[in-house]
Amino acid sequence: MNTASSQPSNRILIFDTTLRDGEQSPGCSMSPQQKVVMARALAELGVDILETGFPASSQSDREATAMIAAELRKTTLCVLSRCLPADIEASARSLENAARPRIHLFLSTSPLHREHKLRISKDEVLESIHKHVSMARGYIDDIEFSPEDATRTEPEFLAEAVTVAIAAGATTINMPDTLGYTTPGEIRELFERLIGTVPGAREVVFSTHCHNDLGMAVANSLAAIEGGARQVECTINGIGERAGNCALEELTMALKVRNSYYNADTGIDTRHLVPTSQLLTRLTGMQVQRNKAIVGANAFAHESGIHQHGMLRHRCTYEIMNPEDVGCIESQMVLGRHSGRAAVEHRLRALGYFLGEEELNLVFAQFKDLCESQRVVNDADLQALMQDAVESDGYRLAAMTISDHGQDAQAQVELSDPNGDRVIETAQGEGPVAALFAALAAATGVQLILDSYQVHSVGIGADARGEATLSVRYQDIEYEGSGVSEDIIEASALAWLDVANRLLRQRNDAGTAALTA
Repeated sequence: MNTASSQPSNRILIFDTTLRDGEQSPGCSMSPQQKVVMARALAELGVDILETGFPASSQSDREATAMIAAELRKTTLCVLSRCLPADIEASARSLENAARPRIHLFLSTSPLHREHKLRISKDEVLESIHKHVSMARGYIDDIEFSPEDATRTEPEFLAEAVTVAIAAGATTINMPDTLGYTTPGEIRELFERLIGTVPGAREVVFSTHCHNDLGMAVANSLAAIEGGARQVECTINGIGERAGNCALEELTMALKVRNSYYNADTGIDTRHLVPTSQLLTRLTGMQVQRNKAIVGANAFAHESGIHQHGMLRHRCTYEIMNPEDVGCIESQMVLGRHSGRAAVEHRLRALGYFLGEEELNLVFAQFKDLCESQRVVNDADLQALMQDAVESDGYRLAAMTISDHGQDAQAQVELSDPNGDRVIETAQGEGPVAALFAALAAATGVQLILDSYQVHSVGIGADARGEATLSVRYQDIEYEGSGVSEDIIEASALAWLDVANRLLRQRNDAGTAALTA
């Protein structure tokens, strides 16, 4: 049995409802097979209770629950049920093979819901709670009860409903802020009052389920913990009805980062937060906003010159958590119009360019000019600036022509060589890229063995361009190159020349023999 006495007072249970309440977000429905994939990830993440669906509502939810129950043996599996005998029976059947089953019953208690939705009296509500919690307890020992729209229910009647549910056998009492209506101060006081006055309250787990209609779901959930709640119901990426639910990643990281304040923690392995978020995005197609806390693309990105300068001195100046702690690879220094010299110089050094003061001034001035025409400047852009502003001993692409005739393609390239002379070469290959690389090899005299080649989009909206990246070998040494252009074939040529020019510069610097085959 899951009781308050069976867990440390500072241990917060995470009840994930991504597969139930989260799936109710418009456009976020998942097939049973997709739910199984997501359930595996949630179990790996470390959620304590996993709400798999609403069995009485659909065959799909019943099938998903059965499939998940067959796999997950350590995580408590919960299903939602109305206070109706048919719902409870369907829920019990769906959990027959679950190792740790729970039924989650709910019934509206607020005056608005009693009058307009249920059309029943207070006494009838209390009678239904006692009858159906008792019935569910006859099937399964672990029963959760939720008085729907609890935060808009009269305090005295809410206490009565909770008293009846506990007496009937409920082991978890959840307080849903169904409409995202309450405030942190109110919900903290609500939990303090119920836990302090309701008979048997200290023998059960009190839970909170907050919606985000006013943008306070996480704040309200944290306040509920301060009031005594020891279970939080939440979803990955905060998906859910209307504006969504309390975001699991935000709540768990708030408890982790501010542990000295809340003196509470979860069993979540936070290193899986970003991968789990990305998995949900792939399964549902619902993108996460870039500035979303913890898992958004900008969560650990810095563009402001002041912030970048501070980060280069000490990361804690502008980050309160390590990106690795949430499964993000590293912080990003996003180079754009707000970036300063220190960040540009730092990135150039990472790319192997160590500039003097005058050279840096020249490149930084051109960097600022480039920022006026595009939002983000990436590594390939910096390398192009270096070639334009500093390097004069490399080949530059002047023009190219590609003729593709099925399997056979022909490419003609015109380059400007290190002396400023024009070099024109033509070559054939199996496909336009192979022909292009063969023509470049003929023009430069540099023979490279291609290991891998990729193209993808970079940038946002109208600023998006194609980036080509390749990995090549020369004399058993691996080199990587990249190029960016609005045309992916041109980007490919620039990526190839990126490597060839570096090799030629190495030859000139070291005074080694010619690189031609």
